[in-house]
Amino acid sequence: MGERLGSIVEQMEMRPDDRVLETGCGHGVAAKFLRECGESGDLTVVDRSPTMIEAASRRTAEPVEAGNAEFIVEAPEDLDVGDRRFDKIFAVRVGLSYRDPHRARRLFEPSLAPGGKVRAFFHPSSSTKAAR
Repeated sequence: MGERLGSIVEQMEMRPDDRVLETGCGHGVAAKFLRECGESGDLTVVDRSPTMIEAASRRTAEPVEAGNAEFIVEAPEDLDVGDRRFDKIFAVRVGLSYRDPHRARRLFEPSLAPGGKVRAFFHPSSSTKAAR
């Protein structure tokens, strides 16, 4: 699992100052990779499961304490980030992204910064991507 998520982080072509939104964090492995690599300026993570958010925030406790990571219990479809914009928005094996990719794109597109990218990953070596 870790190797696959490491590969996904590489495919995202993160810059150190990127503002990143991860939807469906699971246990927080991808978030941990992002933080360890210093690949994300600010990280916002959303998952509908309080258990997964708790596990993910524990895994990345230091960035949370430093104010560089935020973990939100919410269904991605209901997330309201206000006027914040993200350079990268991604999901790994999130049902909404593969059941209805067009709807997922419409939900997240308003939260993209100019030139931002939305990507959904399903398998270790493939991704479905929609770039702006």
